[in-house]
Amino acid sequence: MDVRKCARLLIVNELDQLLLFEYKDEHCAEPFWATAGGELKEGETYLDAAKRELYEETGLECAIGELVLEREDVFAVALSVPAIWQEQYFLVQCESDNEVFAASWTEEEKATIQRWAWWSLEDMRRNRALFKPLILTELLETVLASRGSA
Repeated sequence: MDVRKCARLLIVNELDQLLLFEYKDEHCAEPFWATAGGELKEGETYLDAAKRELYEETGLECAIGELVLEREDVFAVALSVPAIWQEQYFLVQCESDNEVFAASWTEEEKATIQRWAWWSLEDMRRNRALFKPLILTELLETVLASRGSA
């Protein structure tokens, strides 16, 4: 099975809301919400990919913060086949009035990303939406607690 490396972004604003994207693809029966981020390009580090993906997917030019999670899982996204994904999640802090826009989306992203929204921890706990990874709510809670917000 192929190994794919991916940088993910936990983009949190001063209102303790997390920016998530709603995806719909052939691998999941229902839409799901996930963080911005993407696969490393040839020769890129996780941090380099995080910086690139932040701008490409959100138009934001904020500093990439600390690494908050490393994980590995088997799954497929969009037009890919199942692979072992090695992910690193970086914290990005921004302001709620920063404009979010699709700066440089690929055709695959245009086909699978439906919309984006800011989610509070309380909204994530109450909503029946599917979040990926499944630990995303707990991860946000941990990050907010470390900031003294939760």
